[in-house]
Amino acid sequence: MTAESLLRAHDVSYAVGGRVILDHVSFELRAAQITTIIGPNGAGKSTLVNIVTGLVSGYDGRIERPADLRIGYLPQKVYVNTLMPLTVERLLQLTHAASKDEIDDALAQTGVGYLRGRQVRSLSEGELKRVLLARTTLGKPDLIVLDEPTSGVDITGEIRMYELIGELRSRLQCAVLLVSHDLHLVMSQTDQVLCLNQHLCCSGLPESVSQHPEYLALFGQQAADSIAIYTHHHDHVHDVSGEHAGHRHD
Repeated sequence: MTAESLLRAHDVSYAVGGRVILDHVSFELRAAQITTIIGPNGAGKSTLVNIVTGLVSGYDGRIERPADLRIGYLPQKVYVNTLMPLTVERLLQLTHAASKDEIDDALAQTGVGYLRGRQVRSLSEGELKRVLLARTTLGKPDLIVLDEPTSGVDITGEIRMYELIGELRSRLQCAVLLVSHDLHLVMSQTDQVLCLNQHLCCSGLPESVSQHPEYLALFGQQAADSIAIYTHHHDHVHDVSGEHAGHRHD
């Protein structure tokens, strides 16, 4: 891998009981970049991130990554035993040998430092998501993997969560692999989009993916139109493959 390359997937395929979940998926994650996976329900998005994190084995193909790659992970669903007396601080200590200062720092970065002594069972969905996002930053990860991090959160909370993810990437200089169904909300933070439907339908810059025929076939013109608010900060445009296609004439 190159110095900027953090992880590469080579022809990753996965099937359960004869049903194909992933079919020859290849992509690259680069240091300090945000990659967003989109796709319909049942497209294999969660399976793919579980393969990346090492939680799923028995796949065909190859994942190329450094042996010492540090990953912070937030799964799509987190089940909290409401009968268990567990503070936010203790939750963050369960899987990381973090100091009090490190925990304070992590919670402050996601705006929930005031929750440190609170019982986890008393948190709202939005508060819990921010606490769990803070937890992914412990141990100075090279890669943070977030599977639908805004599920169960209202629209205001969603927007703020995606802003926080962008801020964390900038502050920690880590890569982020994000599964989302809200592409129009994450556009301004995303460097690369992977459009998945068992196979990789298309990939590249957000604005090029939103124009791709396979994206339009999956999500429709209305979804593409909603992405028009995203503006890439350069003076040229791209074709559907993401290649430079000339300069803008606004």
